[in-house]
Amino acid sequence: AGKHVPRCVFVDLEPTVVDEVRTGTYRQLFHPEQLISGKEDAANNFARGHYTIGKEIVDLVLDRIRKLADNCTGLQGFLMFHSCGGGTGSGLGCLLLERLSVDYGKKSKLSFTIWPCPQVSTAVVEPYNCVLCVHSLLEHTDVTTQ
Repeated sequence: AGKHVPRCVFVDLEPTVVDEVRTGTYRQLFHPEQLISGKEDAANNFARGHYTIGKEIVDLVLDRIRKLADNCTGLQGFLMFHSCGGGTGSGLGCLLLERLSVDYGKKSKLSFTIWPCPQVSTAVVEPYNCVLCVHSLLEHTDVTTQ
């Protein structure tokens, strides 16, 4: 009997949340290679997620995505779930979308984006991260949610 493994990659620049998936109730559901985490977060900074910390991990993430895509008989596109208020979701998220556009051209890219709101904001810079993120979303996705 074959084991069914979702075609997904979990990525975070710091290990806490991905480690919860690695050790949690559903750990058997995901292949360990598809759970990728770095050592330090982007500190709610788009530039760190896009240009420095995120840049160090993006090739590994794209390699894992490529492995999954190569096993598809009829790849239709990509779904990305991310927030745009923090540095990882906005910076690394946009970097991934840009690279997916280069590597997979015409394949559909849908973004399910968590937008910040003043009532639950955790960082004063969230609106700035969103402004920087929106440019890539408009340029590199076919559909993005609000």
